[in-house]
Amino acid sequence: KMGFRGQGMDIAIIDAGFFAYQTNPALDSVRMNNQVRMEYDFVNKETSVNEDNAHGANCFTILAANTPGVIVGSAPKANYYLFKTEETASEKPIEEEFWIFAAERADSAGADMISSSLGYSDFDDATQNITYTQRDGNTAPITIAADLAAKKGMIVMNSAGNSGQLTTDLKYMMCPADGDSVVAVGSVNRNGIISAFSSWGPNGKGKMKPNIVSMGEGTVLANRFGNPVKGNGTSYSNPNIAGL
Repeated sequence: KMGFRGQGMDIAIIDAGFFAYQTNPALDSVRMNNQVRMEYDFVNKETSVNEDNAHGANCFTILAANTPGVIVGSAPKANYYLFKTEETASEKPIEEEFWIFAAERADSAGADMISSSLGYSDFDDATQNITYTQRDGNTAPITIAADLAAKKGMIVMNSAGNSGQLTTDLKYMMCPADGDSVVAVGSVNRNGIISAFSSWGPNGKGKMKPNIVSMGEGTVLANRFGNPVKGNGTSYSNPNIAGL
């Protein structure tokens, strides 16, 4: 009602791909107004992210959809940088490096914010896992980079993770959400109750995580045809509050 729709803000979305965003009717405004300022696939070294996984496209619509009376995102007037850094077919530490490359690109482009719905703790090769003790806000390369991005002046917002229901150390949030200067976003339902899947914060480390929560159960997004649907996960609670 106050007219705040992200005008003048530059937001970098770091994700797994933005499938069919170029034809999604809910995103026609950002396309027509040239609000997508840059896109790059750091995994395949391509200048297009439209062919890849739909996860990032879902997050993008939560931020930027603009179909009045149907679905309007939390920041439909912002400018966007769309970066693919996740290799969905595997889970390897190199994906941390891809994320770091994207954060560097976002900084060089002048982004005000990074909205990231990715996280890392366990990999295909278990010997490379980021252990619970290493998820301390200062150790993992991606976390160090995320804190540096914040120091450079960007607001870095990252999903806490969806493993809160586990009984192992994997229930604690992933990297880079553990970062000292990263806004870790957890999930609640429409009644403000923490979601069972929302990853826990550090245990006994003197830090309060997640830093903020947002609705991540039944979050409204637009499917590839521009129709409003609902989804669950801190992946969706993050862009929802990042736009605000």
